[in-house]
Amino acid sequence: MKLRLTTEEKSWAMYDWANSAYSIIITTAVFPLFYKAAATDAGISGADSTAYLGYTISIFTFILAMLGPILGTIADYKGMKKKFFTFFFILGAGSTAFLAFVPADNWLMLLIVYTFAALGSTGANVFYDSFLTDVSDSERMNRVSAFGYGIGYIGSCIPFILSIAIIMLAQFELIPLSMTNASRAAFLITAVWWIVFSIPMFRHVKQRFYIEPEAQPIVKSFRRLAGTFREIRKYRGLFLFLLAYFFYIDGVGTIISMSTAYGSDLGIGSTSLLLILFMTQVIAAPFSFLYGRLADRFGTKQLLYVGIAVYTVVCIYAYFMDSVLDFWVLAMLVGTSQGGIQALSRSYFGRLVPKENSNEFFGFYNIFGKFASIMGPLLVGVTAQMTGNTNAGVFSLIILFIIGGIVLYFVPDPSRYEPVPEN
Repeated sequence: MKLRLTTEEKSWAMYDWANSAYSIIITTAVFPLFYKAAATDAGISGADSTAYLGYTISIFTFILAMLGPILGTIADYKGMKKKFFTFFFILGAGSTAFLAFVPADNWLMLLIVYTFAALGSTGANVFYDSFLTDVSDSERMNRVSAFGYGIGYIGSCIPFILSIAIIMLAQFELIPLSMTNASRAAFLITAVWWIVFSIPMFRHVKQRFYIEPEAQPIVKSFRRLAGTFREIRKYRGLFLFLLAYFFYIDGVGTIISMSTAYGSDLGIGSTSLLLILFMTQVIAAPFSFLYGRLADRFGTKQLLYVGIAVYTVVCIYAYFMDSVLDFWVLAMLVGTSQGGIQALSRSYFGRLVPKENSNEFFGFYNIFGKFASIMGPLLVGVTAQMTGNTNAGVFSLIILFIIGGIVLYFVPDPSRYEPVPEN
């Protein structure tokens, strides 16, 4: 059957369209190159600057991992989810715009502002993800979640093309902008795109499932948090999924957030890197839609296994990567699965959790995902510094996909799983 989206589902998915500009321009493409150039000018080696970026990602993900479950329990109260979403949205979009005004020779300040921008972006995504249970039902979640990722990749291409055009025109001195100011323009484009296309989310998406306000909400939220942790352990399928997710999503996130740094260390030029990343977005969009359709036909877990298998091949291939062509092949492989594996993980979890406590449970989803994101960049950073070889750091991520795949084997498929606590 053809999927007909409701106004709420469309508005929810549009935030993927809005925030995807941050994901490609700040997390993956322009900012890492901007930072790497600043670090190189300061006399820092490629391996060390890549390691510092990995450590920075570990720091902000640790902060958010600590805050996620606590804020999630409070956000389950009526009207609180949108307030928390708004706070992190403003922090992320504001810090992204501020990146344009940081001195290009201050690599440390760039990492600090990037930390706040990343906190805002990932923090808003925690509450955005949990809104999936408010806008859709279990039977539609695979398609709706995949649709969000799909249009996100399509939407990200527009500001990305505009940013690349400005940077390339500046590189060939066809416009009166330096390369530094061209990159700064990309940061401002990202912030404006993010803000404008988030408007439907603020207008039409509301918290349908909630807990009524009560006295001492913070104290009681901590009590509910402790109770949720005990309750999660009673949901065998839910707990096993979170454990599998902890490992495989770590590898996914690390490869996405540090891919540009890998290419830079291989000596691939900025123009080639930006073009490769653009094509990755183009490929990721249709494959995200495809993952959603195939999951409905063959099962969510089976398609998650496909994604894990692709990423395992990516890690092996990355070890031998030494040319622009190799990086092209690796990027195209990543593009086939990065949206699908994230979209299905989100819908898989959304179909397992009790809707009235979705923020609590998505808080744990967040803490598993974010704590995992500490381990991956640290693993890459330490391995890269010990070996002096970034490729070895990427290859080390293979263990995360193998462990995640093994644990996922024991997780029941959501279509046959009822979230009822076991005795």
